[in-house]
Amino acid sequence: MGVQEHRAVPELFTDLISQVTSLFRTETRLARAEINEKITQAGSGVGMIAAGAVLLIPALVILLQAAVVALTDQGFEPYAAALIVGGAALVVGLVVALIGVKQLKMKNLTPNKTIEQLQSDAAFARNQVR
Repeated sequence: MGVQEHRAVPELFTDLISQVTSLFRTETRLARAEINEKITQAGSGVGMIAAGAVLLIPALVILLQAAVVALTDQGFEPYAAALIVGGAALVVGLVVALIGVKQLKMKNLTPNKTIEQLQSDAAFARNQVR
């Protein structure tokens, strides 16, 4: 048969406080790591957008010029062809920019895993005290 160890309430309470403190420190480290991961992810995304823009802008200008020439060859006046192509590029550019802004919103950068874990830990600690 096993020997049961009876511990005093103050000792149990001290252990509980120690374990909750340790858990809080661990969760804080996890939160920092997750936030750093999200910041790195956002920085990488912004860097890739910038690199892509440097390459895409000249290509887009050439393609838009070709579209204007093609419309002019189809009988449009040069100013009308330029307005049509420029307007279409403006609309597409606005849509793409709005999608990019949406992806950089704080909601997408929130450390959700850590928040859920902290809420779970807090509920567990409350149940242990009762």
